[in-house]
Amino acid sequence: MAKDYDVAIVGAGPAGIFASLELCNAGLDVLLLDKGGEIDARVCPVQNRSGCCALCSPCHLVSGFGGAGAFSDGKLTLSTQVGGRLKELVGFDQARALIDYVDSIYLKFGAPPKVYGMGENTAELEREAALAGLKLTPVKLRHLGTELCHETLKAMQNYLSSKLDIRLGTTIRNIVVDDGAVKAVETSNGESLSCRYLILAPGREGAEWLCNEAERLKLSLDSNPVDVGCRIEVPMPTMEKLTSTLYESKLEFYSRSFNDRVRTFCMCPGGEVIMESTGGSDPVITVNGIGYTQPRTKNTNFALLVSTTFTEPFHEPIAYGKYLARLANILSGGVLVQRLGDLMDGRRSTQARLQNNPIEPSLKAATPGDLSFALPYRYLKSIVEMLQAMDKLVPGVVSPYTLLYGIEVKFYSSQLKLTPCLETEIGNIFAAGDGAGVSRGLVQASASGIVAAREILKRLGKKSSPVT
Repeated sequence: MAKDYDVAIVGAGPAGIFASLELCNAGLDVLLLDKGGEIDARVCPVQNRSGCCALCSPCHLVSGFGGAGAFSDGKLTLSTQVGGRLKELVGFDQARALIDYVDSIYLKFGAPPKVYGMGENTAELEREAALAGLKLTPVKLRHLGTELCHETLKAMQNYLSSKLDIRLGTTIRNIVVDDGAVKAVETSNGESLSCRYLILAPGREGAEWLCNEAERLKLSLDSNPVDVGCRIEVPMPTMEKLTSTLYESKLEFYSRSFNDRVRTFCMCPGGEVIMESTGGSDPVITVNGIGYTQPRTKNTNFALLVSTTFTEPFHEPIAYGKYLARLANILSGGVLVQRLGDLMDGRRSTQARLQNNPIEPSLKAATPGDLSFALPYRYLKSIVEMLQAMDKLVPGVVSPYTLLYGIEVKFYSSQLKLTPCLETEIGNIFAAGDGAGVSRGLVQASASGIVAAREILKRLGKKSSPVT
């Protein structure tokens, strides 16, 4: 006979994990589900090789215990200013308290004590950025690195494994609602899993699924901006002025030509550019970056993302992002790479030019080509203008040898209409994390899972017990 659960959690990324940590000692029957595998089983078959993405289904880099963040470079951004809209949902004071609490849990499971972004020269860096036409937001940050991030998440998985049911390799097809409240979730093989409460935390990889389910259930949705751009690779010394103090430099710029917002994202000193398969049942190959506690390359990579808000009748940001990524896939078989000098000269990069390039590409599988065939002029123009502004702050960014990889797309879901406790318009269904449009990073995703879990505990008359 199938078990009736008090709480089911869809998605074992940071939002799902921290909801589980909050619930696991309260004497409840809790089920944590994810379509990917265990943390140790998540191995990309072509990473660090020259072969093209194998299009694993699901992709080991974005699905499984730990979520897509398991193979990021493990940045814990301890700020209410960036990384999501938690402050708008729960208020500044509660958001600040939640972030501090999340930080304490990560520390308990192995995060390092060192904090970036608190150096004496941050004010001077802000001033120099402003003179270059950039806004720099220094944030308190811990850096785990890809390897320590893996170990921290593994410790969380081990802690939870004896306290609740974890079912990995399980794809959820739909949500069952009756009389205005959740009743169950159904798996892709037709199994029905009953639950009194449901937390939807599918991450960016599950954003499209969540959006489709929301439309089927007639939940209100607001479109998020489309975040599309390139990953930039430069020599490590070029960025050391920023990375030695801040590690992650949150730079923002508004393009002169179009007034579009351009921002840096996921800066990886000594890291590698990687490709990953995202997009659920209709995957595309996109580009990302990872970093380590100790440099593995002589390069620093970071994303430049252009945020564009479209007007009616546009309401499919995920479909649009996938369309652009697919253009790059058609042109390259995966990921395109182009030297900045070639882009500015209006010519494609070639293997011969890359072989003589002083900056060695860390993604060996990238195909030399021309990004202008995949990215609209508006995006490329805004990216080039931001690079020119950054060059005033950190000279050397605008070099003919700088590498641009594409396409990088962030598949944030359309924003669900949520209460301050993150409940949807259907009773006892909560939504948390990046896939629900609540967060854009590990810390606020983790905090949002706690918000939903605490409300469930309150309704059940239970109290959470500290993680031991």
